[in-house]
Amino acid sequence: QVQLVESGGGLVQPGGSLRLSCAASGRTISNYDMAWFRQAPGKEREFVAATRRSSGAPNYAASMKGRFAISRDNAKNMAYLQMNSLKPEDTAVYYCAATTSYLILSSTTRTNHYDYWGQGTQVTVSS
Repeated sequence: QVQLVESGGGLVQPGGSLRLSCAASGRTISNYDMAWFRQAPGKEREFVAATRRSSGAPNYAASMKGRFAISRDNAKNMAYLQMNSLKPEDTAVYYCAATTSYLILSSTTRTNHYDYWGQGTQVTVSS
């Protein structure tokens, strides 16, 4: 099975940028659909972005589209989330997730479709 470790979180001012990384080990991510989710205090975990192993456009939550960009480097066994124009409401713990299932685009948003999760990295957007 694959193990996922997120990094790159921290404190950033509104309007700033961060790049989160997800390092995979144990298996090559070329066999996985990958995604980022986030969870703010007192709220449910929510979908951020997904990239599938097959060719095709990534999927984004509406509030992140145009600000966030998901990418993957199968050769390095890494996934990334570039976050720009950050807002205080983006404050949350961000999680990397993976599944061996082949997801259709609409299914990439659901937490129960992912089998493997990292421990999360805290992102705080505050002045």
